[in-house]
Amino acid sequence: MGQVVNLLDRPTYGFGQIDAILGLKSGTASRWIDGYDRRGKHYQPVIREETMGNDTATWGEFVEARMLAEYRNAGVKMIRMRPALEVLRQELGTRYPLADARIWLGTDGRDLLRKVQDKVHLDSELAIVLVRTKHEMLPGGLTPIKWSGRAKSFRDSLEWSDASLGLQVPERVMPQPGNKGVVIDPLRGFGDPVVRGRNVPTSVIAELVRAGDTPSMIADLYELTIEEVNDAIRYELFLREAS
Repeated sequence: MGQVVNLLDRPTYGFGQIDAILGLKSGTASRWIDGYDRRGKHYQPVIREETMGNDTATWGEFVEARMLAEYRNAGVKMIRMRPALEVLRQELGTRYPLADARIWLGTDGRDLLRKVQDKVHLDSELAIVLVRTKHEMLPGGLTPIKWSGRAKSFRDSLEWSDASLGLQVPERVMPQPGNKGVVIDPLRGFGDPVVRGRNVPTSVIAELVRAGDTPSMIADLYELTIEEVNDAIRYELFLREAS
């Protein structure tokens, strides 16, 4: 049980590694996780409560960076998410509110997120959850709540530890939205993105493709399916296009 409980606190990546894995511009993870200075002004981090000067991120911090990465292409200034995370940390009593099972698996998670986003005045661009229109009201006049597209994409990317072990935490994450064939497990493959269930790094497959090997040849070499090889290639193309 101890290993599960401590997984979120496990030192896992340098900031540059997170940028590379999530397809972020260089320096992005550092700014999100530990803050930054610009023109003589210090900007506090979004993910950590305060700047620590530690450039090694825990697994919990990586998971939260994966959530924020859903917003990176929308031109959203992450500093606007900081107030929401501050409130969530207080409400849940945890360092990693965006990696908390009570948010993503509990029935009250969406209600809490809605209250928080209303409290800190997050607009639709930043919304974590959305309230449906009156035309979609439930019997009795109740207005149901649904996940925003970005929140649902992140929620679907998380794979949780066994509930029978007690505290549930994300033990695997899909780094690319919608690509279930590539996963990251901090306890396997040195935390590198790998083909699901096979522990073959996607970077190795990319090297073979660049060397001229076909997906069929790679599949035979590593006893993978063509679909698994193509998922790895799709992820590596996603990284190249994002850089």
